[in-house]
Amino acid sequence: MTFSLSLLAAAAFISAAPAQDAPAANGVLVRQDVSLDLANRLLDGVLSTCHAQGRSAVAAVVDRSGNLVALQRDDVVGPHNTLAAQRKAYTALSTKTATSVLAERARNDPTSQNLNTLDELLLLGGGVPLIVDGQVIGALGVAGAGGAAGDEGCATAAIRQHLPTH
Repeated sequence: MTFSLSLLAAAAFISAAPAQDAPAANGVLVRQDVSLDLANRLLDGVLSTCHAQGRSAVAAVVDRSGNLVALQRDDVVGPHNTLAAQRKAYTALSTKTATSVLAERARNDPTSQNLNTLDELLLLGGGVPLIVDGQVIGALGVAGAGGAAGDEGCATAAIRQHLPTH
């Protein structure tokens, strides 16, 4: 019951928030952002989805500024995957694009190949922007679930479940 009420409260907050960044009367921007509660629900959703498929993973959520909000890691996931999940989330946030799409562009579009030269970006599937009312409010990155498709599948399932306005 508490979980249902928190989802209703989150839905009410999201629908009541402004559709775009809007300056208040004093010139201060009012922006939607990822809360710790939402980040933890997304991470729980990722791990539940991966576990149901017999996979282990690590997942990270960054806010709209690229700061890490929360991270969860299964015990058996390699340590490199922790950094990969964070970088996938950061890449999806920064580019406002799923990392699988960026990876495809870098492979097939000569003008996008230079994306691979930016140390901050990781062009592997598994990073997905979090979009509410047309605004990117953060991103979710998943690694260690057996490849880019598995990583992204666990991420998108959690987003569909816990961020219905995506």
